[in-house]
This record gives sequence, C-alpha cells and structure tokens, in this order.
Amino acid sequence: MNPHRIGIIGGSGLYQIEGLVRPRWHKISTPFGAPSDAFLVGQLDGRDVVFLPRHGRGHRLLPSELNHKANIWALKKLGVSWIISVSAVGSLQAKYRPCDLVLIDQFIDRTKQSSAHTFFGDGIVAHIAFADPICEELRTILLKAAKASKARCHDRGTYVNMEGPAFSTRAESIAHHKAGFDVIGMTNLGEARCAREAEIAYASLAMVTDYDAWKTDEAHVTVDMVVDNLRKNADLAKAIVRAAIPSLPTVPSWPCHEALRFAIMTPRNLWPADKIKALKPLLSKYLD
Repeated sequence: MNPHRIGIIGGSGLYQIEGLVRPRWHKISTPFGAPSDAFLVGQLDGRDVVFLPRHGRGHRLLPSELNHKANIWALKKLGVSWIISVSAVGSLQAKYRPCDLVLIDQFIDRTKQSSAHTFFGDGIVAHIAFADPICEELRTILLKAAKASKARCHDRGTYVNMEGPAFSTRAESIAHHKAGFDVIGMTNLGEARCAREAEIAYASLAMVTDYDAWKTDEAHVTVDMVVDNLRKNADLAKAIVRAAIPSLPTVPSWPCHEALRFAIMTPRNLWPADKIKALKPLLSKYLD
C-alpha cells in the first residue's frame, strides 16, 4: 500500500464512488470535532484513495455546518497527499453554461468564518502563502482529464465563496457578475485553506448547475434545478476523477507539500504541548 493516498471530496450529487476495490468505512475522531461522515477507503485503478461525502450521506449538513478542520485533519491522518474536490457552483457569466465544468484557480471570500478555516492560533502563529490557493499541478491534471473526457470545461476561474444556506439575492448576484467573477458556491474556500495548511495539494472540479440570480432572462436558481443538473454531471465527474488518478505522482513533491516550511512564525521552543498534540499529523516533519 502506498502511504500517500488520494482524497476525493464529493459534494452535492456525488455521495459515493463506484469501482473501489476492498472498500471499507473508517470513523475518525479529531481534536477539532466530528468530520462530515466516515471515510470510505479503498483502491481505485491501483491507487489508494479516501472518499468523503462532504455533506454526509443523505446530505445532512449545511455548508456553514461543515467542519473543514476536522475533515482535512482526518484526511491528513489517513495519509492523503492530494485532494480532488467535486462541487456544485452557480454561473456568474454567460459563457459558463449549466453542466459545464470550471477548473477554478482563485477565490473571493464572502464568508464570516475565517477562524474556522485555520488550524493555527492558541500558541502557534502561521501565515501560509495563499496567493495561488489552488494547486496548479493538480488543477492541470484535472483539466487534461476533463478535456480527454470531452467535457465542456473552462480553464481557470474565480470562485466566490458565499456562506449560504440561502442562494444569492439578485442584487448580490448582479454585483458579483458585474465584478467579473466566474462562479459562486458555498464550500470550497475553507477546504482549500485548511488543505494548504495541512500541506495537501488541493484542486476543485466545479460543476455548473445554474445561472445564480443575475441573469434575468433565465429562471433563478432552485434546489430542483441544482439537483437535476448535478445528476447529469455526476457520472462525468466520476469519469474525470478516474481519468486523472493515473497521472498523479506516487510521492508528494509539489510546492503545496512544503507550505508550512516558511509559514510558522512562533519559535519551536514556544509551541504549547497541547497544540503540538492536536496538530501532530500536520507538524510531524517539523518536530525533530
């Protein structure tokens, strides 16, 4: 077994991964509370993978209820070095049509949960570099896999992370459209930020389900609309993930895998023992 696993986080409409060899569910306890669900561990096309249903099986968790720290900590504990995120987004520009895929590369934070999106504080100060919040190496692999799968896909885009759970007001949606942002969702920023702190390469496969509320000649977004388009795209998303997996390296060596090396400001001798214990999966290589 390769100790460096591939993580897959499935969002709305993607609650399971078929084809896993020797699948087994693992419950993981974390110092940061409960993850979204148990983790499905197995092998897919010869690689060790870990799957997490982002909102829990049965879609039981609101976006604002997601415990990103617990989810990412548990994935790190399970040996995950790469995360492929699959999520639903609304389109903020006409060129992104429902059922298109966007390989995003940037975020705008419209949440009020910054403290929930970092492992640090309480005695250890760290400031990760986040100018480029998506792992470019992993994003490029997903883009190639999407093109090979004949998906209507777009290279790059800015994801506005709103808090929800309500969809945008029309005024908010028009403002984001006029600002030139590309897609809008409720989940990926917290994952990306925590993954970077955990030195896990993270990239997102954003599946367009609707035009949000800015496009007045289209019906505004509803749950029925989202679910219908997610069903159309779910099999395609799974095919892209499977196509991408063989191209991932077996050893983590990208810049994201060294994100903490120059990020921690607090001297090692001042790190609190309880914080070290809580962050051991993240800090283990810096403890010697």
